[in-house]
Amino acid sequence: MSDTALHLHGIERHYNKGKPNEVAVLRGVNIEVKKGEVVALVAPSGAGKSTLLHIAGLLDTPDAGKVQIAGEDLTGRSDRARTNARRSQIGFVYQFHHLLPEFTAAENIILPQLASGISRKDAGARAVDLLGKVGVEHRAGHRPGELSGGEQQRVAFCRALANVPGLMLADEPTGNLDPATSDQVFEALIKLARETGLAALIATHNMDLAARMDRTVRLESGVLV
Repeated sequence: MSDTALHLHGIERHYNKGKPNEVAVLRGVNIEVKKGEVVALVAPSGAGKSTLLHIAGLLDTPDAGKVQIAGEDLTGRSDRARTNARRSQIGFVYQFHHLLPEFTAAENIILPQLASGISRKDAGARAVDLLGKVGVEHRAGHRPGELSGGEQQRVAFCRALANVPGLMLADEPTGNLDPATSDQVFEALIKLARETGLAALIATHNMDLAARMDRTVRLESGVLV
């Protein structure tokens, strides 16, 4: 079995392709992220890091290149196959938590598990376990509107890991938080990654946080350096 959680090879993405105003966002991007590795993705705003994450997460299709998740080439696969891979193998975290406001913290983590066929009992136990790992198990019964920004984002991390994915993709996950809270949330994220052994590719503007990850890649002029 491959020890590579994510392998992007020769990824190209163009907007308005073939037109005078064509923009080449990604120009042959190559990257591997190993299991248990936390990698920082750094780039200026508008450089294409969100596009790269969407392609890595099978939310967008590259114009050229291959996307491999856990050694399986998912390039050009059907929508159903891509959806199944996203549900079972990839966890997403965004700058805004996107928790469902009418459900509690625990229920937000339970729901994706129920959709994958996990029993309510087992889903609830995993939700409590994950919340405990990031220090907010005492907030399990609270709705998102009753949580602080840092607590909301910790719950979002737990939801991303609900179905035990091998890969987490995060787009500026601490971008909406003050520096002190950002640091606490980042530590919770790294703790989850280390304890579960998942790979993580994390886009961030925060160079202090990037320096604390295993390595940093920078997106410049459509290529990774």
